[in-house]
Amino acid sequence: MFPYLPQRPGYNKGLRAALPLVKKAIRLLATDTDFWFDNHWIVDSTPVLCGMSRPTVKRSEMAGWAGYGYCASHSRFFWGLRLFLVCTPIGMPITWALANPKIDEREVLAAMLDREPSLAEDRPGLLVIADKGFASKEFETDLAFRGAELLRPSFKREKRRKGESLLKSVRQLIESVNDTLKGQLDLEQHGGPTFEGVAVRVAQRVLPMAAAIWHNHKSGAPVLRSLTAFDH
Repeated sequence: MFPYLPQRPGYNKGLRAALPLVKKAIRLLATDTDFWFDNHWIVDSTPVLCGMSRPTVKRSEMAGWAGYGYCASHSRFFWGLRLFLVCTPIGMPITWALANPKIDEREVLAAMLDREPSLAEDRPGLLVIADKGFASKEFETDLAFRGAELLRPSFKREKRRKGESLLKSVRQLIESVNDTLKGQLDLEQHGGPTFEGVAVRVAQRVLPMAAAIWHNHKSGAPVLRSLTAFDH
């Protein structure tokens, strides 16, 4: 039944080549649900570690892509990439990207929207919910030009922003999405040695989350972003 079983080099080569297919599968699952048309987006970034020691950093093929960054939620420095995920409040991925942690978060999100301008244009009254890292008058003006509004926490020197009272519960949604990726889907244990390898292994984690939400939605499950039934 299985005349050929690939060894690790062959498997990795096939896996890297499958990245466009995996990304397409994520998008197809998302567009096949009502959540795709949600005009409330949650935007956040989370570290994707690619090395834990100085010798690894010096000899890694990720040099030039990965870099040093700081994770405020865990109070730690890391070497690797950042996963930028735009999703609905339920956790359905709209779009995602990997970037060097030294690149400004606002630049990354703007580039993601530039790549697919229809994502924002097709959603009138789009509300983008993010943390303080996305604060900037220029960035908010850019979002307004795209027909979107930014909802974020206010700084101490600012007046309380409109809708800020809702952010506490939304922040828990963001953390729970990241917890699904890191806890149940082992995002930080991806094992990718190259940028293409990391990218497809991250996509391997985003895909089952989208598939679980799609399946639970279609089957009428009470909890949509639950992988418990598949976690064996």
